[in-house]
Amino acid sequence: MRSAHLLLSALATLALCGPLAHAEELEMAKPPHSEANRPARGMTMQKVEAAFGAPASRVPAIGSPPISRWEYPGFVVFFEHDHVIHTVGIG
Repeated sequence: MRSAHLLLSALATLALCGPLAHAEELEMAKPPHSEANRPARGMTMQKVEAAFGAPASRVPAIGSPPISRWEYPGFVVFFEHDHVIHTVGIG
């Protein structure tokens, strides 16, 4: 009898708490430049400039192998020698 009373008590508690549970849905804004709108790995500097225009700034190469970057509004392009190795969205 005691176990039946505990079971009923637990079910009643769950029934009362059910409506209190809720989830929040967050909407994330899309970045201004999706990966499809960024230079692809392997593109040359010449092709990047032809497709995306002149960058807002160019950071000279450092290290070995030489790594440089071009900064555009919304993304940054990293080059090894004169080929794209990575792009990163910013903003």
